[in-house]
Amino acid sequence: MSKNAAEVLNPGPGTPLGVVNEIINACSDAKGKDILVLDVRKVSDMAQYFVLVSGRSDRQVQGIANKALEALAQHGYHPDSIEGLEEGHWVLCDLGDVVLHVFYEATRQHYDLEGLWFRAGRLQIETQKSGSAIEFKAA
Repeated sequence: MSKNAAEVLNPGPGTPLGVVNEIINACSDAKGKDILVLDVRKVSDMAQYFVLVSGRSDRQVQGIANKALEALAQHGYHPDSIEGLEEGHWVLCDLGDVVLHVFYEATRQHYDLEGLWFRAGRLQIETQKSGSAIEFKAA
């Protein structure tokens, strides 16, 4: 593989990227905006991936988070903890290897996790036209 070629990552069932895949599909279905996957494996021991998503209102943030949690539960994934769901400004769902952050847009800008985790890799997300298949590439 050339130095400029992106590494294609496997989002198979039961893998952390499989969890990320389910989250992205659910968040997309709930009209989540600016979905970003941070690969924090080389900069943190707390998780492998962070998924960041924005909503336009507190209700939409709650709806996006609930949709993701429902989709994950259908596949047997249950968070270790959930914070902020009642307020709807920043919902954090800790799934062990994957942490989902659903933000109200202004809250996401204020806390700037993208800037805080600037050393983390970013995964390029390519949604396939067939629907739920997602291809991840290390950017």
